[in-house]
Amino acid sequence: MAAERIAMHRIKELLRLKYECALSFERIGRALRISKGVVAKYVKAAEVAGLDWAQIRDLDEDALERRLNLRHGRGAARGHVAPDFAHVHQELKRKSVTLALLWEEYRQGHGDAAYQYSRFCDLYRAFARNLKRSMRQTHRAGEKLFADYAGDTVPVIDPATGEIHRAQIFVAVLGASNYTYACATAAETQADWLGALGRALHFIGGAPELIVPDNPRAMIGEANRYEPEPQRAVAEFAAHYGTAVLPARPYRPQDKAKVEVGVQIVQRWVLARLRNWRFFSLAELNAAIAELVEDLNSRPFKKLPGCRRDAFESLDRPALRPLPLTPFQYAQWKKARANIDYHVEVDGHYYSVPHALVRQEIEIRLTAGSVECFFKGKRIAAHPRSARRGAHSTVPEHMPASHRAHAEWTPGRMLNWAATLGSATTEIVRYQLESRPHPEQGYRACLGVMRLAKTYGKARLEAACARAVALGARRYKSVASILKAGLDRQPLPGSAQTELTLPSHGNVRGSSYYH
Repeated sequence: MAAERIAMHRIKELLRLKYECALSFERIGRALRISKGVVAKYVKAAEVAGLDWAQIRDLDEDALERRLNLRHGRGAARGHVAPDFAHVHQELKRKSVTLALLWEEYRQGHGDAAYQYSRFCDLYRAFARNLKRSMRQTHRAGEKLFADYAGDTVPVIDPATGEIHRAQIFVAVLGASNYTYACATAAETQADWLGALGRALHFIGGAPELIVPDNPRAMIGEANRYEPEPQRAVAEFAAHYGTAVLPARPYRPQDKAKVEVGVQIVQRWVLARLRNWRFFSLAELNAAIAELVEDLNSRPFKKLPGCRRDAFESLDRPALRPLPLTPFQYAQWKKARANIDYHVEVDGHYYSVPHALVRQEIEIRLTAGSVECFFKGKRIAAHPRSARRGAHSTVPEHMPASHRAHAEWTPGRMLNWAATLGSATTEIVRYQLESRPHPEQGYRACLGVMRLAKTYGKARLEAACARAVALGARRYKSVASILKAGLDRQPLPGSAQTELTLPSHGNVRGSSYYH
């Protein structure tokens, strides 16, 4: 017969139009967009086979093709070799691999025994429809890692108190190979999410093009269907590993069907097996989960060749991007306004920023050991993180010049300065430092004494301090008052007061008056 062929479902429709609808070859050809000669060819084949429409209607496509005894090329009997559609399905996950390319390879291997392209596609689609829903999507190798938390939790007992905490179960699944990772975290905070994702990437040994989570507030700042905005720390995580975070659309679980099924599998093959176990730490729980996940990834597929690990080694692993040399260091971001003292408050501790940024909004990046301050994207300060509430971490360069000069004075330096003026001034300065609960509380009074030396001169200040010591009035205000009144120029009072003699007067009565 002629070399022109059409799909079997169209041949069956052709015969229906001829035998059931009694249409002419020309009208059948126009309806199916084929030539009258092709119509005549297949009608002739049905006549030779002795088939009527009642028989044709009950035959499936393979049986009809055999009964029509269709021939190809020189007329040799056509015995089709069925493609390995499980292999085809896996190969389609590779980059740039198409059905057309796979059909060409199949045809080169089987020659005349190969199905034509249209029939090949029909048979593959029928095969794909019989797979699970989660297997219908075709994911390119190394393209997506789907992640979510399971609804089930696992109790972890505090060995010291007996208190029970519910550990959350994180699950990640690679799109092409279904390679699965699971671990337990204390909660579902941003730190837990990014920590679990980081461990998942190191488990698979590379980074995919996309990470597809749900829309938790810890990960996504605004769950917008068209322009989702990841949190600042999440964006840093993606940049560190050279990947991107693209959350599923809100209320569209089909966008992450892979991990939805992965969660079910982990619940059945991991968590169900641990239901009677007792765990006393997250580390102990994660060790048990890791062992069962290893077993899960080695279980054979039901309808595809191999297992998750085999598919991962052949598909995803070669396509994954290499990991950076160092793991991601989680950092939390917050905003604070620089106070009038050019410090920002973090967890009760105060960290300095350049004094010119007073009252400006500062972005703060917090890690376990550091506090970094940013203004308009530029880092302006970095401090070791401190747990001392109410204390200050101050960099001298952040202070105004006058404050810096003040801060450079110490108790020892102030006493050394006073000693150059004399013992009285030293006594007054020492009193300012020692009469208060903390020496720094007397700094301002000491600086006031130093200013008096600039105003009145060192000699007058020493004299005024000597008078203040003699009178027992050692406060700064007393010394300043003595200088202002010029009393420093008068002789010091004696150590003992002379007895006063009362004048003789009629109004002055002696002690004898009262006897």
